This record gives sequence, structure tokens and C-alpha cells, in this order.
Amino acid sequence: MGSGVMSADERPHSAPPRRHRRKASARALWATRTLFGAAALGAMQFVHAPIAPSAPFAHLVVVPQAWASGDAFGTSREVKLRFTLPGAPVEFPLAVAGDPASLSYQWMPLLDTLPATEPRPLVGATVVAPPRAGFYQLALVRRGEGSEPTLVRERMTEPTVAVMVPFAAKEGGFLNGYRIGVYLAERFGNRDEEPQGFLEVGPSEVALRVSKHFRLGDFITHDTQSEVWPKYVALNPRLLDKLELVMTEVARMRGVSPDSTLALDVHSGFRTPAHNAQVERAARDSRHQYGDAADVVIDADGDGRITGADSKLVASAVDSVEEAHPELVGGLGLYTSDRYRTPYVHIDARGHRSRWRG
Repeated sequence: MGSGVMSADERPHSAPPRRHRRKASARALWATRTLFGAAALGAMQFVHAPIAPSAPFAHLVVVPQAWASGDAFGTSREVKLRFTLPGAPVEFPLAVAGDPASLSYQWMPLLDTLPATEPRPLVGATVVAPPRAGFYQLALVRRGEGSEPTLVRERMTEPTVAVMVPFAAKEGGFLNGYRIGVYLAERFGNRDEEPQGFLEVGPSEVALRVSKHFRLGDFITHDTQSEVWPKYVALNPRLLDKLELVMTEVARMRGVSPDSTLALDVHSGFRTPAHNAQVERAARDSRHQYGDAADVVIDADGDGRITGADSKLVASAVDSVEEAHPELVGGLGLYTSDRYRTPYVHIDARGHRSRWRG
């Protein structure tokens, strides 16, 4: 959907909503702090480390030696991916118990047990991404104690680092046999408006959690390429942050825990320009093409039905989130007319405020 222009959904509105539910024994805790998606400096903190258990049970408990700090999960603290390009610096806010000078790091493919890179020294919050596109977990490597020290690898299960395929890898309207089409920004030579890159998605990554409530498959284009793999998705972490903040605000408005069950469904996430051109009433330069928009259905009032009342509550939540987080301002479209079998809400993070009804 584009600015102020109505857009139809991509798949049947009768699809049922999905239900979602919802660390050190050393004296010093070294931590790095960063703004999500921005450059950062390492910072030193001193806190009380957890007390290790006494014998005879001490050998049965493994006290965590490292973990991702809260800043690694975005403003909402619920985003489970950090986005980067092959071989590029990426901020990975990390807390490490003990002396960080002895640590190095390497990358583990998400679905593999063998490292994809050689160990590199860990210096502050900045690490270098793997050279190939894919999904990776950070592993810290330290030298164990003893007369014959060995290397001990500690794998961070979250967040996952998503290394995108650069936009420049697209040849014409295709990327590795997957039809994407041509962006208006390409035609007008405005490279600043192009997506930075695309996530490469195979069948095994469709169920990958990208945030607390959403999976990667929620954002795949619903076109005629169902049998074409891999698929490619443009996805902006600002959208994930905003969606999660909206979910939290909806729960607050209902007076329930943010971890309570909320029925939700994503009607439309990323749309390739080729597919967007086929969507009735879709804006020519729809934000869906840039990965920072989603059409969602949320049972906001928890009555088990999807009605216009839910859309109004979601809209109110979006307004509250934008007021509290102006860096996430964007579009809000309410699609509640009789034209749509199920009311839904368009939410995006385009960078300026826009409101409309469909």
C-alpha cells in the first residue's frame, strides 16, 4: 500500500487467525550497549554475578558465561533477528562474564553444528558478518582452564543474524531464478530508495521466528511462485519492532499480560514489485515492496471474532506506539468496509505519518 492509496489484500480474508503464545559466576560483567541498528561503543559495567551452587551439586549446573543484552532485540525487546550484508560490520550487543580479552567469536549456520568461519578476536560490540547470505548464530570461543587447555565454544541462541543477499545481486527482474520485478526507484535511478537486500528463504527457514509473535513465513509474497525455492523477502526490522510494540499496547489496553494469547494473522507482508502490480487497488510504489509494511488481523478485544471494533483498537494502539516512538512513525490504513470479508489493518514504518480508510 502506498501513501494515502487503498490496497487490496493478497489472500482470502476467511483464513483463520493463528494463535500465538508467548545469565554469571565471575565478578565482573562486561557489557556492550547499542541503539538498535546504529553504531555503538562498548561499556564496562560491574554488577553482582549469580552465586554459584555449593558442592556437591556445583558440577551439575552450568552458569551462563555470555548472553545477548537487551539492546540486541530492538526497542520492543522482542525482535529476534539482526540484519546485515555479507562481510559487513554488525552491532551485536553482548554481555560477557569475566575477562572479554580472552574471547574470540565465529559464526554457526542456524541449522548446522559446524562453524562457517574461523575464530576472530572479539572487540567491543561490533562483529563482522559471515561472507555468505544466510541465517547464523554467534558462537563465543574461549580457552578452557587446566594443564591442557581446550577451546570452549558457547553458542548464542538469540538473536539470529540474518545476512541478506545484496540488492545489487538482482539481475533485471530476477534473483537466483525467483521473480522479483523492477522497483520504481530502479527506473528513476534513486538507489537510496531501494531495499538494502533480501533474506534468502528455503523451506527449512519458513518457520523461523523473526520476533515474538511473527515468523519469516508470514512475510513471504503470496504469488504464483509457490514451488520456486529459495524465495526472497525484503524485511525491515523497524516494522518488526513496531508490530511487537503494537501487540504489547493492545494487551495493555485489554488489561492482560503481554504474554497472553492473542489471535492474529498476517494477510500480506512483503510483496515483490511483480506481484504488487497484479494486486487490485495496490499503490504503484506500495510500502509492502520495501519490507516495512504488513496487513494484519488481530482479535484485539479477545472476543473470538474479527470485527471493525478490533481494527479500531489496533489503530488506537498504533497511535500510542507512534507517539511514544516517533522514529517508528508511518502509515495506518483501516480496511473495514463491506468489500472485505474480514476487516484488517495496514501498518507500516515509512518514516512519516499517513492515515486512510479502505
